[in-house]
Amino acid sequence: MRRYITRRLLQMIPVVFSVILINFLLIQAAPGDAATYLAGREASPEFIDALRHTYGLDKPVMTQFFLYLGQVLRGNLGRSFVYGEPVMTVILRRLPATILLIFFGMGVAAVIGTLLGAQAARRIGSTTDGAISLTGITLYSVPVFWLGLLLILIFAVKLHWFPSLGIHSLTAPKDFLSQTIDLLYHLVLPATTLGLIYVGEYIRLARASVAEVLGEDFITTSRAIGYDGNTIFLKHALRNALLPVVTIAGLQLGFVFAGATLTETVFAWPGMGRLLFDAILARDYPLLLGAYLMMSVTVVLANLLTDLLYAYLDPRVTY
Repeated sequence: MRRYITRRLLQMIPVVFSVILINFLLIQAAPGDAATYLAGREASPEFIDALRHTYGLDKPVMTQFFLYLGQVLRGNLGRSFVYGEPVMTVILRRLPATILLIFFGMGVAAVIGTLLGAQAARRIGSTTDGAISLTGITLYSVPVFWLGLLLILIFAVKLHWFPSLGIHSLTAPKDFLSQTIDLLYHLVLPATTLGLIYVGEYIRLARASVAEVLGEDFITTSRAIGYDGNTIFLKHALRNALLPVVTIAGLQLGFVFAGATLTETVFAWPGMGRLLFDAILARDYPLLLGAYLMMSVTVVLANLLTDLLYAYLDPRVTY
């Protein structure tokens, strides 16, 4: 296992380098000019040229890349054009809100979707299977921004059960317990929106995976030995069926950030998605590069965690 982990960590180095290079070239190829945006429409050409020189935008592309790469290797992601602060400071200020949203949204989605899909697989062809499968297909087909607006309309505007925007109330108490309750109160709608979109996919995936495992010979042997149905389902079928679910969960992390961007925009949730959206509008290249790098490294680490979970569930992958 140690050799396996070491090998996977070494494989991450060229991947991260490729991510840095591709992200940098994509930003450079994008239309628009950060200096012109920062200077404004009425700025003189001399002032715009001075801004380009200040931020190093007048240097050749590859020179800018190697300067940026050197900064990254030293742990410096540059300075935001708009915020005037180190990029890492801006990202770390927004990252906890996104982690909280993804943890509750995707965590609940993975657990509920897998359990519902597994129950549908145990009763293939029944009314329960049909209802769960229809629910999964419906949720998978709904656009995340439309679902967010629909939940706002029903539960915030009509019923007044939950707030529609923000992460804290303006009049929230200052003590820790009250602030935590207020935060969770604001989290309900955005986390539900993000989670419901992925529940459908986990339902379909878990249903197919569990149904396939239940048809294997070792399940038939377990029944013949005399194990009860719950033991066979939980200890043998569900554990082996979790491998595809774990894989998809790790690979989906990058797509979750995209969904989080739309969700955070709809609910004005001050996380990484909203930060990335604002950085794109402002042509804040250092912040864009830092956000993309953070998301890419997160996906790489999620894949590493996925491989480790795979190795735990099926030790054969380490050989």
